[in-house]
Amino acid sequence: MERKPKRRTRERIIETSLRLFNEFGEPNVTTTVIADEMNISPGNLYYHFHNKDEIIEAIFSVFERQIEETLAAPTRRLANVEDIWLFLHLLFEEIWAYRFFYRDLNDLLTRNRLLEIHFCRILAHKVRTAQTLCDGLVSTGAMRATAPERRALAINVAVLASYWLSFEYARDPRAKAETNRLGRGVYQVMAMLSPFLVGDAKGLFDRLAREYVAP
Repeated sequence: MERKPKRRTRERIIETSLRLFNEFGEPNVTTTVIADEMNISPGNLYYHFHNKDEIIEAIFSVFERQIEETLAAPTRRLANVEDIWLFLHLLFEEIWAYRFFYRDLNDLLTRNRLLEIHFCRILAHKVRTAQTLCDGLVSTGAMRATAPERRALAINVAVLASYWLSFEYARDPRAKAETNRLGRGVYQVMAMLSPFLVGDAKGLFDRLAREYVAP
Protein backbone atom coordinates (compact mmCIF):
# COMPACT_ATOMS: atom_id res chain seq x y z
CA MET A 1 0.00 0.00 0.00
CA GLU A 2 1.32 3.40 -0.99
CA ARG A 3 1.89 5.69 1.97
CA LYS A 4 0.35 9.12 1.95
CA PRO A 5 2.97 11.87 2.16
CA LYS A 6 3.12 13.66 5.50
CA ARG A 7 1.46 17.03 5.56
CA ARG A 8 3.92 19.87 5.69
CA THR A 9 4.27 21.74 8.96
CA ARG A 10 2.87 24.93 7.40
CA GLU A 11 -0.30 23.12 6.31
CA ARG A 12 -0.69 21.55 9.74
CA ILE A 13 -0.35 24.95 11.40
CA ILE A 14 -3.13 26.34 9.22
CA GLU A 15 -5.42 23.36 9.85
CA THR A 16 -4.78 23.34 13.60
CA SER A 17 -5.23 27.09 13.91
CA LEU A 18 -8.53 26.99 12.03
CA ARG A 19 -9.84 24.25 14.30
CA LEU A 20 -8.79 26.08 17.46
CA PHE A 21 -10.07 29.46 16.24
CA ASN A 22 -13.44 27.90 15.40
CA GLU A 23 -13.68 26.07 18.70
CA PHE A 24 -12.45 28.71 21.14
CA GLY A 25 -12.58 32.00 19.23
CA GLU A 26 -9.57 33.66 17.63
CA PRO A 27 -8.85 36.12 20.50
CA ASN A 28 -8.52 33.19 22.93
CA VAL A 29 -5.92 31.29 20.89
CA THR A 30 -2.27 32.36 20.93
CA THR A 31 0.61 31.12 18.82
CA THR A 32 1.90 29.37 21.94
CA VAL A 33 -1.37 27.47 22.26
CA ILE A 34 -1.17 26.48 18.59
CA ALA A 35 2.43 25.25 18.97
CA ASP A 36 1.50 23.29 22.12
CA GLU A 37 -1.47 21.72 20.38
CA MET A 38 0.81 20.58 17.55
CA ASN A 39 3.58 19.50 19.90
CA ILE A 40 6.11 21.70 18.12
CA SER A 41 8.31 24.50 19.44
CA PRO A 42 7.24 28.14 19.10
CA GLY A 43 10.41 28.66 17.07
CA ASN A 44 9.26 26.03 14.57
CA LEU A 45 5.93 27.84 14.23
CA TYR A 46 7.61 31.24 13.84
CA TYR A 47 9.77 29.82 11.07
CA HIS A 48 6.60 29.49 8.99
CA PHE A 49 4.54 32.41 10.38
CA HIS A 50 6.03 35.42 12.14
CA ASN A 51 2.83 36.17 14.05
CA LYS A 52 -0.80 35.15 14.44
CA ASP A 53 -2.01 37.68 11.87
CA GLU A 54 0.00 35.88 9.19
CA ILE A 55 -1.75 32.63 10.11
CA ILE A 56 -5.14 34.36 9.95
CA GLU A 57 -4.33 35.83 6.54
CA ALA A 58 -3.26 32.41 5.24
CA ILE A 59 -6.55 30.89 6.42
CA PHE A 60 -8.51 33.82 4.97
CA SER A 61 -6.83 33.36 1.58
CA VAL A 62 -8.22 29.83 1.35
CA PHE A 63 -11.62 30.89 2.66
CA GLU A 64 -11.87 33.79 0.21
CA ARG A 65 -11.09 31.60 -2.79
CA GLN A 66 -13.65 28.99 -1.77
CA ILE A 67 -16.49 31.35 -0.91
CA GLU A 68 -15.99 33.40 -4.09
CA GLU A 69 -16.39 30.18 -6.08
CA THR A 70 -19.54 29.32 -4.13
CA LEU A 71 -21.00 32.79 -4.67
CA ALA A 72 -20.29 32.68 -8.40
CA ALA A 73 -21.84 29.26 -9.03
CA PRO A 74 -25.60 30.08 -8.92
CA THR A 75 -25.34 33.09 -11.22
CA ARG A 76 -24.18 31.09 -14.24
CA ARG A 77 -27.78 30.23 -15.16
CA LEU A 78 -31.30 31.04 -14.03
CA ALA A 79 -31.96 29.28 -10.74
CA ASN A 80 -35.25 28.00 -9.34
CA VAL A 81 -36.27 27.85 -5.68
CA GLU A 82 -34.69 24.42 -5.16
CA ASP A 83 -31.42 25.62 -6.69
CA ILE A 84 -31.40 28.62 -4.35
CA TRP A 85 -32.10 26.42 -1.33
CA LEU A 86 -29.13 24.22 -2.27
CA PHE A 87 -26.93 27.26 -2.90
CA LEU A 88 -27.77 28.71 0.52
CA HIS A 89 -26.97 25.42 2.19
CA LEU A 90 -23.56 25.34 0.48
CA LEU A 91 -22.96 28.98 1.42
CA PHE A 92 -23.82 28.36 5.07
CA GLU A 93 -21.56 25.28 5.09
CA GLU A 94 -18.71 27.46 3.85
CA ILE A 95 -19.41 30.02 6.55
CA TRP A 96 -19.59 27.26 9.17
CA ALA A 97 -16.23 25.84 8.13
CA TYR A 98 -14.62 29.24 8.77
CA ARG A 99 -17.06 30.47 11.40
CA PHE A 100 -14.48 32.24 13.56
CA PHE A 101 -14.21 34.94 10.86
CA TYR A 102 -17.90 35.69 11.34
CA ARG A 103 -17.99 35.29 15.10
CA ASP A 104 -14.97 37.58 15.62
CA LEU A 105 -15.59 39.72 12.53
CA ASN A 106 -15.59 43.24 13.96
CA ASP A 107 -12.43 42.69 15.98
CA LEU A 108 -10.60 41.11 13.05
CA LEU A 109 -11.56 43.88 10.62
CA THR A 110 -10.51 46.56 13.09
CA ARG A 111 -7.07 45.00 13.48
CA ASN A 112 -6.33 43.86 9.95
CA ARG A 113 -6.61 46.20 6.95
CA LEU A 114 -6.19 43.35 4.44
CA LEU A 115 -9.16 41.47 5.86
CA GLU A 116 -11.17 44.69 5.99
CA ILE A 117 -10.74 45.31 2.27
CA HIS A 118 -11.26 41.73 1.13
CA PHE A 119 -14.20 40.97 3.42
CA CYS A 120 -15.94 44.07 2.11
CA ARG A 121 -15.60 42.59 -1.39
CA ILE A 122 -17.09 39.30 -0.19
CA LEU A 123 -20.09 41.11 1.32
CA ALA A 124 -20.60 43.02 -1.94
CA HIS A 125 -20.43 39.74 -3.87
CA LYS A 126 -23.08 38.24 -1.57
CA VAL A 127 -25.39 41.14 -2.33
CA ARG A 128 -24.77 40.87 -6.10
CA THR A 129 -25.44 37.14 -6.08
CA ALA A 130 -28.65 37.54 -4.07
CA GLN A 131 -29.76 40.33 -6.42
CA THR A 132 -29.10 38.16 -9.48
CA LEU A 133 -31.06 35.27 -7.97
CA CYS A 134 -34.04 37.51 -7.17
CA ASP A 135 -33.94 39.07 -10.65
CA GLY A 136 -33.88 35.57 -12.14
CA LEU A 137 -36.92 34.47 -10.15
CA VAL A 138 -38.81 37.56 -11.34
CA SER A 139 -37.83 36.99 -14.96
CA THR A 140 -39.17 33.41 -14.85
CA GLY A 141 -42.40 34.47 -13.16
CA ALA A 142 -41.59 32.71 -9.89
CA MET A 143 -41.41 35.95 -7.89
CA ARG A 144 -43.26 39.25 -7.86
CA ALA A 145 -41.11 42.03 -6.45
CA THR A 146 -40.23 45.54 -7.57
CA ALA A 147 -36.64 46.57 -8.22
CA PRO A 148 -36.36 48.35 -4.83
CA GLU A 149 -37.86 45.31 -3.07
CA ARG A 150 -35.36 43.01 -4.77
CA ARG A 151 -32.50 45.30 -3.78
CA ALA A 152 -33.67 45.30 -0.16
CA LEU A 153 -34.06 41.52 -0.23
CA ALA A 154 -30.54 41.10 -1.60
CA ILE A 155 -29.05 43.18 1.20
CA ASN A 156 -31.13 41.38 3.82
CA VAL A 157 -29.99 38.00 2.51
CA ALA A 158 -26.35 39.08 2.77
CA VAL A 159 -26.88 40.43 6.29
CA LEU A 160 -28.66 37.33 7.55
CA ALA A 161 -26.19 34.93 5.96
CA SER A 162 -23.26 36.86 7.44
CA TYR A 163 -24.58 37.30 10.97
CA TRP A 164 -26.79 34.26 11.52
CA LEU A 165 -24.16 32.29 13.45
CA SER A 166 -23.44 35.30 15.66
CA PHE A 167 -27.17 35.52 16.40
CA GLU A 168 -27.30 31.81 17.24
CA TYR A 169 -24.25 32.14 19.47
CA ALA A 170 -25.71 35.16 21.29
CA ARG A 171 -28.94 33.25 21.91
CA ASP A 172 -27.07 30.45 23.67
CA PRO A 173 -23.33 31.10 24.10
CA ARG A 174 -22.76 27.92 26.11
CA ALA A 175 -24.44 25.59 23.65
CA LYS A 176 -22.26 23.10 21.86
CA ALA A 177 -21.53 24.07 18.24
CA GLU A 178 -23.93 22.23 16.00
CA THR A 179 -24.34 22.08 12.25
CA ASN A 180 -28.17 22.07 12.44
CA ARG A 181 -27.85 25.81 13.06
CA LEU A 182 -27.13 25.97 9.33
CA GLY A 183 -30.50 24.52 8.41
CA ARG A 184 -32.26 27.08 10.56
CA GLY A 185 -30.27 29.84 8.89
CA VAL A 186 -31.11 28.61 5.41
CA TYR A 187 -34.79 28.48 6.33
CA GLN A 188 -34.74 32.04 7.70
CA VAL A 189 -33.21 33.35 4.47
CA MET A 190 -35.76 31.52 2.35
CA ALA A 191 -38.56 32.75 4.62
CA MET A 192 -37.68 36.33 3.60
CA LEU A 193 -38.19 35.39 -0.05
CA SER A 194 -41.35 33.35 0.54
CA PRO A 195 -43.89 36.23 0.60
CA PHE A 196 -42.71 37.28 -2.87
CA LEU A 197 -42.93 33.80 -4.42
CA VAL A 198 -45.93 32.84 -6.53
CA GLY A 199 -47.47 29.74 -8.06
CA ASP A 200 -45.37 26.59 -8.27
CA ALA A 201 -42.38 28.36 -6.69
CA LYS A 202 -44.38 29.09 -3.53
CA GLY A 203 -45.59 25.50 -3.41
CA LEU A 204 -42.04 24.22 -3.87
CA PHE A 205 -40.83 26.41 -1.02
CA ASP A 206 -43.57 25.13 1.28
CA ARG A 207 -42.69 21.53 0.45
CA LEU A 208 -38.98 22.08 1.00
CA ALA A 209 -39.67 23.83 4.30
CA ARG A 210 -41.65 20.83 5.53
CA GLU A 211 -39.25 18.17 4.27
CA TYR A 212 -35.89 19.81 4.82
CA VAL A 213 -36.15 21.89 7.98
CA ALA A 214 -38.97 22.79 10.29
CA PRO A 215 -39.76 26.50 10.70
